[in-house]
Amino acid sequence: MAIGVGDRIPEATFKSMTAEGPANITTSDIFSGKKVVFFGVPGAFTGTCHNQHVPGFLENFDAMSEQGTDTIAVVSVNDPFVMGAWAEATGAKDKLVFLSDWDGAFARLVGLDIDLAVAGLGTRLNRFSMIVDDGVVKTLNIEPSPGEAIETSAEKILDALKNL
Repeated sequence: MAIGVGDRIPEATFKSMTAEGPANITTSDIFSGKKVVFFGVPGAFTGTCHNQHVPGFLENFDAMSEQGTDTIAVVSVNDPFVMGAWAEATGAKDKLVFLSDWDGAFARLVGLDIDLAVAGLGTRLNRFSMIVDDGVVKTLNIEPSPGEAIETSAEKILDALKNL
């Protein structure tokens, strides 16, 4: 069963690239005492993720910050080196936090894993977006088709932020 509105983000550990290399970052580090816009994508550098989803959150960074967002984080089942390269390639490394769910443990833990073997990707995160306030999910959008970023778009999250 997938995580839902009102649920607490479970304790998990991601990897994030730093100047010194991959470092552990926990869900407590990310969410405790903060309002976080958190979104997940099936894969770094994949068409929809790279060309639509991340750019939307980057374009709306200032507007989301004005609504009290402390952090915008993106997670994918990719290794931390790929996520670091993706942060560089998108020009978002100084605005968005890029998290590696390298082994898919977080995806399974929150019930948002999806089998994309048919596309050559294996088990990945289903595309989602959420607003998390001090570790509690306030808004959750799950994309019905992983190849689209409509229900999980930055614009939908920005509207939700304005209505919280």
